[in-house]
Formats: sequence, structure tokens, C-alpha cells
Amino acid sequence: MLKGNTVGLRARHEDDIPVLRTELYDDVVNGSRAEGGPWRPVTPGTKDPRLVTDDTEQGRVPFSVVDLASGTLVGMANLWGIDTHNRSAHIGLGLLPAARGKGYGADVVAVLCHYGFVVRGLHRLQIETLADNTAMLRSAERNGFVREGVLRSSSWVLGEFLDEVLLGLLAEDWKPAAS
Repeated sequence: MLKGNTVGLRARHEDDIPVLRTELYDDVVNGSRAEGGPWRPVTPGTKDPRLVTDDTEQGRVPFSVVDLASGTLVGMANLWGIDTHNRSAHIGLGLLPAARGKGYGADVVAVLCHYGFVVRGLHRLQIETLADNTAMLRSAERNGFVREGVLRSSSWVLGEFLDEVLLGLLAEDWKPAAS
């Protein structure tokens, strides 16, 4: 398990999947804002590719996020779009509704940075998020990510186009959090 100050990132367990599906993806608004495509219901019991782990897939590493003090599942995180030639990847995360607003997001981003830069030897990490996602923007910026641009009206979400913010962090600019 990778550990931050308050969260741990561990392998996805089978019993995490129903909780993540119900709390993150069955919510139409949250699911629509988190995905790059339209929300659609997933039949219970089917293998949801967003949540099921394929250990042979090299371009994506999914984690379940747990509270270190209690061991409780609080969300999910991914390092995705891993490009081994250019040594870059993207960061994504989703916190369960009850876990939001408690500072977990910044800690998850910090642990993903450690994993990307130290464990994987990457050179660049990138985050794309909706411009009104202030929690993710704050979590990224607290970890040293720099706003590199705005993709105007690039995301179709629930009947309207929204701006997306692009943030980047280079290994040489990363400052690991003191434990």
C-alpha cells in the first residue's frame, strides 16, 4: 500500500466495486462530470470497465483509496494514459460523497505524484478537470501543479459545454510532502 498522511492507495478489491459504482457512477450528475462521455446505467453484476482491474493493462493503474486511520474505503484514484516513451501520465480521482471536503483529495494527489515520479520514474504528470471543480484545482495546486491552459467549452456535461483546465507538474518541480 502507498501511504500519504491520511490516505492509503491500495489494489482494488472485489468488494470495493459495488460501493464505488453505487456512490460514484450511479449518481447521474457526478458520473456525467467525471467521465469523458455521456452517463449510462450499468447493469448490476456486469464487469464495469471503469472499475474492474486488468493487471495486464500497462497504460492504467487503478487504486482504491482508504482512510489510513480506519481502513474505510473513501474513493478511487488512477494513473492513466501512461506513456513510457515520453515518461508521462494523467492523474484522476473520485471521492465518495461522505469523504469530500475532508482534505483527502490533496493527499491522494500527493501519493499519486510519489507513485508517478518515484516508483514509475515519470517526468510529467497532468490533470484535466472541469473549470468549476474547485476541490480538484486546489488539490492539484497544493501539490505544485501549474495551470497550463483552459480548453474552452470542451466538455459536454448535462446539456451544456463547460471549460476544462489543464494542469501539469514536472518531476524537477515536484516537492514531496514532508511526512
